[in-house]
Amino acid sequence: MADTDRVLIVMPTYNEVDNLPAIIAAVHVELPAAHLLVVDDGSPDGTGALADRMAAADPRVHVLHRSGKLGLGTAYIAGFRHAIRERYDYIFEMDADFSHDPRYLGELLAAARAGAGLAIGSRYVAGGGTRNWGLGRKLLSRGGGLYARTILGIKVKDLTAGYKCFRREVLEALDLDAVRSEGYSFQIELTYRTIKAGFRVVELPIVFEDRRVGQSKMSRRIMLEALGVVWRLRLG
Repeated sequence: MADTDRVLIVMPTYNEVDNLPAIIAAVHVELPAAHLLVVDDGSPDGTGALADRMAAADPRVHVLHRSGKLGLGTAYIAGFRHAIRERYDYIFEMDADFSHDPRYLGELLAAARAGAGLAIGSRYVAGGGTRNWGLGRKLLSRGGGLYARTILGIKVKDLTAGYKCFRREVLEALDLDAVRSEGYSFQIELTYRTIKAGFRVVELPIVFEDRRVGQSKMSRRIMLEALGVVWRLRLG
């Protein structure tokens, strides 16, 4: 990472008290100078309070508290607004549950620094994959991606990917007020809007692993909801 780079990792949390210390430590092994913004949606397990204690001890850690479980999309939008306001150069989306392995951070950042407007950690390019997924989840994810690509007419293979690195100019160019999607549909919408705004999108292979601790927040309903959003994007 160049001395002048300012990197922010936006990490939404809800009941991640068991994962938070380890994931923050792992992030800083890979990118020691990066800042991390925990966007906590009023976690009843004390994640927000733990994040506050960590922020008090480490100037690289910041916390944004929200009043309740307001959704993944709005959590990221809040983080993006903070990043733009504070003039960070590169902004990551990243889960707190180790499904996004921190070892890929450097590669994603390097791709963005090399000129990509958006670098995506992709399960569905050569070298990528998933671990500990059942057949039904694999079929739903791959089928949903094919459906979305076909309707939207774009070539990105992992449209629901949530491990991303944006250049600040991309987020500044997007109309964040117009983004209404949540969950997986949020990821589709952000990638689609980035392409439509004329920025280059690259996919780098990652292996996505189910969370180590806690309960998954993914459901079939959330994935199917995302499939309906592509028509709004295509027609709107």
